[in-house]
Amino acid sequence: MDFEFLAGLDEAGRGPLAGPVTAGCVILPSDFPLELLNDSKKLTEKKREKAEAVIKEKCCWGLGVVDHQEIDRINILQASMKAMSLAFDDMWKKLPDWCRVHGLEVPSIGDVRAIADGNRVPELKCTAVCEVKADGKYPSVMAASIIAKVSRDRMMMEYDALYPEYGYARHKGYPTAAHRKVCLEKGPSPIQRLSFTVK
Repeated sequence: MDFEFLAGLDEAGRGPLAGPVTAGCVILPSDFPLELLNDSKKLTEKKREKAEAVIKEKCCWGLGVVDHQEIDRINILQASMKAMSLAFDDMWKKLPDWCRVHGLEVPSIGDVRAIADGNRVPELKCTAVCEVKADGKYPSVMAASIIAKVSRDRMMMEYDALYPEYGYARHKGYPTAAHRKVCLEKGPSPIQRLSFTVK
């Protein structure tokens, strides 16, 4: 998909039993070092964090976050779509300044296209498509997956400091045996998705 202003979108955190779902939205500059990018799940934590720093420095990016209570209220699919919409809106607010810094003409919404990882298109201001496994094919979607993943992991580390008995630093809220066990023994943590099944 060749387009000057191509916004990649991806989410992190659909599967966990606790914490938020996050989404990233990224437009890459033409000189971005693409060798830093891959599907975030295929990068080590160190490489993800290195790539995230460069993305935030060089790209126009946005982050969307939907918390556990909203996930329970509207369901995880709708929450994931909402997080992507929020990420796009966050990126869009930054785009005029980013364009001026890079000597680019500020685009109208009709000059922007978006591609989302997955099989559903979030509700966006611009024309958008979706593609399964886009996070392994399109650099802007790879960058979005890194923003989403690193941001969510960082949040879960902060939650671990608040609720250390739940082990969020280790499993980031995903349904590991240890996470299920502590939830059954101690009950749900304050950030538990109560609409998800623990057993």
